Amino acid sequence: MSEESMDQPTQPRHYPVALSSSSVYPLTVVDTFSLARDVGYDGVEVMVTGNSISQDANQLIKLSERYDQPIAAIHAPTLLLTQQVWGSAWNKIEKSAIMAKQVGCTNVVAHPPFRWQGTYATQFAEGVRRIQEEHGVKIAVENMYPWRARGREALMYLPHWNPVTQPYDYVTWDFSHASIADHNSLEAVQDLGERLTHVHLCDGHNNAKDEHLVPGRGTQPVKETLEYLRDSDWDGVVVVEVSTRKAKGAGEREEWLGETLNFARQHLNQLPLSK
Repeated sequence: MSEESMDQPTQPRHYPVALSSSSVYPLTVVDTFSLARDVGYDGVEVMVTGNSISQDANQLIKLSERYDQPIAAIHAPTLLLTQQVWGSAWNKIEKSAIMAKQVGCTNVVAHPPFRWQGTYATQFAEGVRRIQEEHGVKIAVENMYPWRARGREALMYLPHWNPVTQPYDYVTWDFSHASIADHNSLEAVQDLGERLTHVHLCDGHNNAKDEHLVPGRGTQPVKETLEYLRDSDWDGVVVVEVSTRKAKGAGEREEWLGETLNFARQHLNQLPLSK
């Protein structure tokens, strides 16, 4: 390296900040792309639901081009509320991987399996790795949390709701889920190292509610975690997944989404890219 190049200031890395379609519920995928553009996001994560557009790669590509919002990830329909979408459990993962490639991204987010899902649950890690290799995508398994009934933990997930100790190549970390599980997100992210591929940016309190708050309104070390990722030159995508269902009209929803975007950019030390 020449002395001249050594004198050049290092350009800060731009971490893309995308908006999850779950953040605008009960509005639609179309509204997600529109809001992402208007507020200034760098892309969109599409959660596959019963909505036909969320399942149609061609329509998603058209929306991406129309609103100048790249698709950062596909969230597989592996929630309890989407059990009827795309048939069998393995089909959900496979079709999500195929659609991710079709829309031009390589990230798929999936929840860990439920205990009653048979061989899908017992062979989940191996099956996920096979689909990754076949389709050239990263399937990032999301951290969940223990379910409790009458003060006792109900065993809902297999092998576990915590992906940190599981043999997954890629992991998604969600701050709201961490708050329910009473996990310190900074410590978990440090333990994950390079396996952390995806972040669902939100916040929560240490209670049983999956709040998905605007970051800074809960008790998770969100600021410290983002700054740690920035300083460690992390290679991944931040996706805003805050709940705006209680927003009073579009104006407050946009305000919350803008506040979250500014929070992310402030603590990732980034400025918006010009479109």
